Amino acid sequence: QVHLMESGGGSAQVGGSLRLSCTASGLNWNDIAMGWFRQVPGKEREGIACINWDSSNIWYSASVKGRFTISRDNAEGTLLLQMNDLKPEDTAMYYCAADLRVGGNCGRATDFNYWGQGTQVTVSS
Repeated sequence: QVHLMESGGGSAQVGGSLRLSCTASGLNWNDIAMGWFRQVPGKEREGIACINWDSSNIWYSASVKGRFTISRDNAEGTLLLQMNDLKPEDTAMYYCAADLRVGGNCGRATDFNYWGQGTQVTVSS
């Protein structure tokens, strides 16, 4: 049974930093792509970062590129999201997700089929 769990959310000031973590069980970390998404109430879920199985291919949305860094440690079974220079528009519920398709490469948002319960990030001025 696949289970993902995020941690590290909370409150930060504009320009501050937070680091999110995601641990997962029940899957082979060496064969899957992982991603971070976020959602604000009333809006569609937004994909913000994806990392392929061996960290050789990383994608960021324009909204976070240059400020956020996704990384993974397959040996530890951990996915990270370092968030710097936070802005009020970064306020959202953040989710980690796993794409279990063969190949372990980043695809479409709809390819992610396992999700964590989310962790709230709130950025205030």
